[in-house]
Amino acid sequence: MKPPVKSPAELLAPGRALTLANVAEGAEGLVISDLARAIAARLSRPATSLPAISLPAISLAVVCRDGARMQQLARALEFFAPDLPVMQFPAWDCQPYDRVSPHGAILAQRLTTLARLARLQGADKPLIVLTTVNAAVQRVPARETVAAQALSVAPGHVVPMNSIVAWLEHNGYVRTSTVREPGEYAVRGGILDLFPAGLDQPVRFDFFGDSLESIRSFDAETQRTLLNMRSLDLVPISEFQLVTDTIRRFRMGYVAEFGAVGRDDPLYEAVSEGRRHPGMEHWLPLFQERMDTLFDYLGDAPIAIEPQGEDAARERFKQISDYYEARREALEHPTGGAVYKPLPPDRLYLTEQEWTERLGEVALARLTPFAVPDDSAGVVDAGARQGRNFTPERADGNINVFEALVAHVRALQAQRKKVVVALWSEGSRDRMASMLRDHKLSNVISVNTWRTVQATPRNETMLAVLGMESGFETGDVAVISEQDILGDRLVRPRKAGRKLDNFISEVTSLASGDLVVHVEHGIGRFIGLQTLEVSGAPHDCLELHYAAETKLFLPVENIELLSRYGSDQTNVELDRLGGTGWQARKAKLKKRIREIAG
Repeated sequence: MKPPVKSPAELLAPGRALTLANVAEGAEGLVISDLARAIAARLSRPATSLPAISLPAISLAVVCRDGARMQQLARALEFFAPDLPVMQFPAWDCQPYDRVSPHGAILAQRLTTLARLARLQGADKPLIVLTTVNAAVQRVPARETVAAQALSVAPGHVVPMNSIVAWLEHNGYVRTSTVREPGEYAVRGGILDLFPAGLDQPVRFDFFGDSLESIRSFDAETQRTLLNMRSLDLVPISEFQLVTDTIRRFRMGYVAEFGAVGRDDPLYEAVSEGRRHPGMEHWLPLFQERMDTLFDYLGDAPIAIEPQGEDAARERFKQISDYYEARREALEHPTGGAVYKPLPPDRLYLTEQEWTERLGEVALARLTPFAVPDDSAGVVDAGARQGRNFTPERADGNINVFEALVAHVRALQAQRKKVVVALWSEGSRDRMASMLRDHKLSNVISVNTWRTVQATPRNETMLAVLGMESGFETGDVAVISEQDILGDRLVRPRKAGRKLDNFISEVTSLASGDLVVHVEHGIGRFIGLQTLEVSGAPHDCLELHYAAETKLFLPVENIELLSRYGSDQTNVELDRLGGTGWQARKAKLKKRIREIAG
């Protein structure tokens, strides 16, 4: 007789690896939420027969293979586990050894997560931490450093505005005329507007002398007050301070690492003068007394790693090494341009051996979509298999895909399974409900959480806004995705539309003079939106200026060719329209990428 099957939470222990098999694509959110809840239950009601986990404030950390997967999983958890707090720790949105800085919003989210993790107490509600391979293999400022840099303020405090402004300057915030993005602040008389790291809206500090009278969140577009706040914890927008001690530490470390500094080193000159420099984050260890890893913040919290996560880590280590060697070669055989002295990889990144060792120390759950033999040690069948895909029906002109869908739904319900159809949007859900009713499927309802799914009778067909590319089936539930039914025809245009909407929103937040990058022409300066007459009809264009006083008018329908430049835009040279510099840099990068891949 076989012994009773243990749950994944019972098998997880520090130094022990567990495989969760049959985690079909699309089912990760359900599997992760169930695992996190089981671990949270263990932490709140410890059993003497189970191995202890020493950091009860984190129920589970999940390492995703990339940022897109992290975002997708975060959205899925809003449906499957809305009761569990989720924090995200993204990677920098720039390449290793880059000349540009990570975007301010990325740094804000990273510092917000690190600050909260640094201050976690055992009594806090258990939470899920989502991160990526690229973020997990990079070193971060020490826990005590991040915790000490936070600033708490509240109405009624006697605190000079100048002292808060000084804190903002030292911690990476940028002064602007109007606050629009995380990491910006503006001063107008006795009012201080700032967009703190970790908040969705900017806030307004109203001072009377040195007394802070009120803190209110407000809408950046309408300036309308949204909420009066009783207190606010401010965290840095930069992973290092630019103050006397850190400048001295950087200068000493830079000279110790690279030797005497000449006059042609703009990074060293900028930091020595207390100025920020594009890409200076890539020398982060020189500003810190000590560096930690994300593992140090997570303690003994169990870690789940997604399928292909460890493959992605190996590729990342190869990429880091390749970019470092390219910088070393350029330093030894300069061909022009500003000097770039790269730190050895192990200063800013874990080594591959460290990565393997840290994973070996924690309670680790590896997710795989594949089946694993039942007699394999340390394996639990998650029981989520790939669902039905209607590609054959779509390809057959004699078959109505909705008739096939309704027949499949009825067959599943006859097997006593609950059926959920996952749609990309509210509009998609409304259209699907109408189509199903037109094809004589009754009892079609909308659901917004997994808990509602669990409480709904099997004869109800449930429609959820839950963006996933593939559905799955468990023993008692079948989830069918919109993409399973309709293929890419309805999904891809909507994705493009979302990207278009996001970019238009971003363009409206650009100030005249901000830098952008055109995929074909390189770095230019955004001037504004212009309406030109083309073939007798008005046409909206973005006006971009390049070197040598050249201009480019980009039609708004081609805005996908643009991306925003890094957060720090000082000392940046514009590319020349029609020049070879940008294309040469692109070609060199593509060659390195091919070498990495091959």
